[in-house]
Amino acid sequence: MEFFEDWPRYFEVAINWSDRLLAGLWTTVQLTLFGGILAFVIAITLGLLAGSPNGWLRIPARILIEFFRGISLVVLLFWLMFVLPQIWMRNPDLPFRDLVYNTFLLGVIALGLNYGAYGAEAVRASLTTVASGQWEATTALSMSWPHKMRRVIFPQAWALMLPSLSNLWIHLLKGSAIAYIMPFVSDFTAELNQLRRPTDIWFSHAFVGLVVYFILALILTLFMQALEARAKHKLGRGPSLREILSPAPKAIPTEAPATARSAEPKNMAGPGGPSNSTPAGGVR
Repeated sequence: MEFFEDWPRYFEVAINWSDRLLAGLWTTVQLTLFGGILAFVIAITLGLLAGSPNGWLRIPARILIEFFRGISLVVLLFWLMFVLPQIWMRNPDLPFRDLVYNTFLLGVIALGLNYGAYGAEAVRASLTTVASGQWEATTALSMSWPHKMRRVIFPQAWALMLPSLSNLWIHLLKGSAIAYIMPFVSDFTAELNQLRRPTDIWFSHAFVGLVVYFILALILTLFMQALEARAKHKLGRGPSLREILSPAPKAIPTEAPATARSAEPKNMAGPGGPSNSTPAGGVR
């Protein structure tokens, strides 16, 4: 138990550093949210283009997907921070000069491009997973490509792609920790590196960092599971989100309702049996 003897003092240090830790946590949350939104937009756009029958749209989309999916996130981040500004340094008249030197924005762009390329492949694969009968029905109805995507194919593929997009968003959360190498961006990992000095690496990273990143990943998972349940319910493939969150179990009827039993005829004769009905004229 000697390993935990200094931990009460470490907790006091962490409380004193709470403002810096919360500021770093907020930076990590912003990187995750903005990077995730950009990755989602890129994934949907490139995924739809990669599944298009038009080669002029499909081939460039495939090139972009393979390029940004194959390049390392660290290499992409260094390229955006150190290579891209060289273009503006040699051409001062180019617009968006201030944006190029915004390291937080460059981190969001790097996360969005890298994980958006992975998500685009998940979107394209989900489109091909939709039943062939649905595609044939849209062709029989002479629907255009945008119309069939919006009305028939994409709503069904949306429920299929959400689990993959959920995993990628959690990977993006963990990948945002690379932002600590960026100047002027103090994310949660950067603050944990500072907390390691007055404590130790086991307390700062293996305890505080592990717990916080696990909670953030759990929140993202629950949110994406709620979206998946809602999408499946709209397709008639599962219960609604309200039914899932309801504490009362859904009752399953074990016998026919009373109204159905009362509507059954009472004077019907069985096969080969006598009839209880009275013949015409009142004579039995």
